[in-house]
Amino acid sequence: VAPSQTLSNDEYHMLRKASIDVIRHLGIIGECNIQYTLDPFSQEYSIIEVNPRLSRSSALASKATGYPLAFVAAKLGLGVS
Repeated sequence: VAPSQTLSNDEYHMLRKASIDVIRHLGIIGECNIQYTLDPFSQEYSIIEVNPRLSRSSALASKATGYPLAFVAAKLGLGVS
């Protein structure tokens, strides 16, 4: 879940779990971009869109988290674990 600067720890983990559930349900292997809306008062969220691909924001997410998303996605696409 990135960027996470404005999320509480509970919100972060709730959306992280939701993300994992979505990609497992859809059978996505590799990188996936999920956009949410979140009501901070009720903890209700909605999924706006799911993109099972490398997006323009991936470079920002990689830089913010220090995790090499494009490299890992390429390895997964080649079947290397």
